[in-house]
Amino acid sequence: MLTLERKELILSLLKNQEIIKIQDIIDHTKASESTIRRDLTELEQEKKLKRIHGGATRYTSKREEPTMEQKTLKNHHEKVSIAKKAASFVQDGDCIFLDAGSTTFEMIPFLKGKEIEVVTNGLSNIPALLAANIQTHVLGGYVKKGTHAFIGRHALETLAHFRFDFAFLGTNGVTVEDGITTPDPEEAYIKAKAIASSRQTFVLADHTKFGDVTFSKITAISEVNLITSEWLEKQNAELVKILKTNTTLEVSPV
Repeated sequence: MLTLERKELILSLLKNQEIIKIQDIIDHTKASESTIRRDLTELEQEKKLKRIHGGATRYTSKREEPTMEQKTLKNHHEKVSIAKKAASFVQDGDCIFLDAGSTTFEMIPFLKGKEIEVVTNGLSNIPALLAANIQTHVLGGYVKKGTHAFIGRHALETLAHFRFDFAFLGTNGVTVEDGITTPDPEEAYIKAKAIASSRQTFVLADHTKFGDVTFSKITAISEVNLITSEWLEKQNAELVKILKTNTTLEVSPV
């Protein structure tokens, strides 16, 4: 199969499913793993897809954002390990902000049993927090379709009344140059206000978020602590070294 034919087949596979594994591509094309990895690298450089651990996913624009359902399915095992690491910083008596997001959502089972107060702008977080018997405060405001996040003026005004020991935030992009970014300015305002109201902020980001830049900047990486997984170290040890000189980087096992 010619290179162009392989690339067209890879892109057609991604039209039918959001994520495709390298082994699936090999099965369809009968090409070697090294050849497929080269094809994926070239397609990523052409901004036709994004490489992830063990495969590829669809390329998205700076304003496009996956839904909560799509985020939950993506890199789930890695997100759970990151969430467990994040929850380990929370102690009895803490007041925390828990952002709307698939990785922050995974923290909730690990917070169960801790005597804490949680403020959240995540509609999806509420049932899980209540089921875990965690004292929960909700920002209210307009609920954004897709991410199920409370945003807008009312949410910001409510958030202004709280102060936190820790804020735990999700993100869509992390780079040294552009910092922590998200597609929606309204969500960026909420996250930035939570950072300003917290003694310490942790940003939870699986390895696919590093190197991406989306539309709205939340803050510089030097203003937060990053929590990621060993997959980032395995894929880009040089980037990890750079990050460690610019911010506090926590790495969870996977």
